[in-house]
Amino acid sequence: MRWWAVANFVSNAGTWMQLTVQNLLVLQITGSAAATGLSVSIQVAPGLLLGLAGGAAVDRWPRKLTAAAGQALLGLVALVTAVLVALGRLDLPVLLALSAVTGLIATVDGPACALLGNDLVRTEDVPSAIGVGSLVHSAGRLAGAALAGVAVAVVGTAAAYAANGVSFLFVACVIPFLKAARPAQPRAEAVTAPGADPASEPVEEQKTSARDGLAFFMRRPRLVALAALNGISAMFGRNYSLTLVVLVTGPLAGDAGSFSKVSTVLAVGGIIGAVLGARLHRPSVRLVGMLTFAGALLQVLAGLSPSLALLLVLVLPMAVAESVGDTAQSTVLQTDPPARMRGRVLGAWSSIRTVWSLAAPPMLGLLMEFAGVRATLVAGGLVIAGAVAAGYLLRGRRVRPVAPARVSEAVLPARTSLGTAA
Repeated sequence: MRWWAVANFVSNAGTWMQLTVQNLLVLQITGSAAATGLSVSIQVAPGLLLGLAGGAAVDRWPRKLTAAAGQALLGLVALVTAVLVALGRLDLPVLLALSAVTGLIATVDGPACALLGNDLVRTEDVPSAIGVGSLVHSAGRLAGAALAGVAVAVVGTAAAYAANGVSFLFVACVIPFLKAARPAQPRAEAVTAPGADPASEPVEEQKTSARDGLAFFMRRPRLVALAALNGISAMFGRNYSLTLVVLVTGPLAGDAGSFSKVSTVLAVGGIIGAVLGARLHRPSVRLVGMLTFAGALLQVLAGLSPSLALLLVLVLPMAVAESVGDTAQSTVLQTDPPARMRGRVLGAWSSIRTVWSLAAPPMLGLLMEFAGVRATLVAGGLVIAGAVAAGYLLRGRRVRPVAPARVSEAVLPARTSLGTAA
């Protein structure tokens, strides 16, 4: 697990080096915020149609081999991009094509790497392993954002892509030496016990198609609620790498160095949030909703920020709320389904999330061009906060008090446990 954490730190640092300069690169090529949003959407587009198939592949193929191959291919794409940037041959159509290829590989690589990390620890330590993964992600984001400014200033934009390619290849070389802490999940599963919650138990062995992951997902109210929270946030907020770069370089009259500072503070907040999230033993959907609400209010204040200094103050708690919420969300997604279904559930999550991931960046880009970035941030934050508040009010009306009744001792603990988990 320590080797895996180190490899992921290196990989995330390289990825955030690239992401920090990619939006700036598109802005330099096109001068359009809408085009910047389009480049983000194209990279996540393959997840819409192939997310389910990618998750099913992860459940069927050898996980270590799948993850290593995915990392190697992603490294190759990043190195090709670096060469094109260095030679001055990278235009918008080529960049969009390379982004689509990256998204295609990620439909398999993403769930494979996420579940591979869980295999390296004991079952009871999986929530903590997910928290460590979030911490490593945030630390890599901090290092990558800081290194991006240095790389661009000293050796140019191509260096960020080259570093990202090397980091992927490093992970691919580490994976073959990792050893699982527990045996692989057997293909056959036990039959659901009488009286147990069918949705929380393993499905029948015959159900191995990709669509079973989506069917399982839609039967779980907790997962559907997570999807709704993630969707409203993606449509009207959270895309800080897009909205904040326009805010900093536009109304606040900053430059690439200013946005690098904002990215660094976002990463610091992510680290703090990941540390807090790693201490969550049983995160709930309610907690994710509360953090989403808090982040939305902070987004409103960020949109009204008159200076870069005040924006940096607001960005820190925004990142903390987002990081803790993401860690809680990941823990629920990776522990709620039975082990043999987790790849397909993550694939279903990828497909569902891609719907609004595709729509959000272009929509935000157009809103910023027509209404301004400040109005977009403020209105978006109010919409998110209002939607979360409305969801809680409607849920409260649907829950009716139950008259006291005699409940058998065999049933009471199960109901208490389910209530706590929800």
